[in-house]
Amino acid sequence: MDATEPIVFLDVDGPLIPFGASQRELPGGYPVYGPPDEGNPLLTRLDPALGARLSALPGRLVWATTWLDDANTVVGPRLGLPVLPVVRWEHGTGRGGHWKLPSLLAWAAGRPFVWIDDEIREADRAWVGECHPGPAMLHRVDARFGLREADFADVDAWLRGCR
Repeated sequence: MDATEPIVFLDVDGPLIPFGASQRELPGGYPVYGPPDEGNPLLTRLDPALGARLSALPGRLVWATTWLDDANTVVGPRLGLPVLPVVRWEHGTGRGGHWKLPSLLAWAAGRPFVWIDDEIREADRAWVGECHPGPAMLHRVDARFGLREADFADVDAWLRGCR
């Protein structure tokens, strides 16, 4: 991997599989893409168009999800994504930040990165600002709606600006 190529750490639940919207927010419910899955009925919420949008981002996609290898065997194929690297988790932060951060920072090893997740907080931004020597964008997605046009525009602009 090129040391200057930005990494795009990608969570699944929330950014790709939206959840939690009220009947008022989505009167017709969530769109359904494809047949139901016995293992996880929410997989029908995976919009296959997201795969092309993610692949078009100017960075290296990396799964940063508790789905681990299942992201490649279950989620990726529904999106038309190739097999992606998977972050392995080391739990515990010791700094009040998100439990994913130690592993993300170790994986990035100073390289520029975007972290797309629905659980990002200000404490996480502060920790990355103090501990990561390279550029970083922590992009919080509204789990009720998942990745939207504005999210892609923000992430794409940031990635192009850090090259």
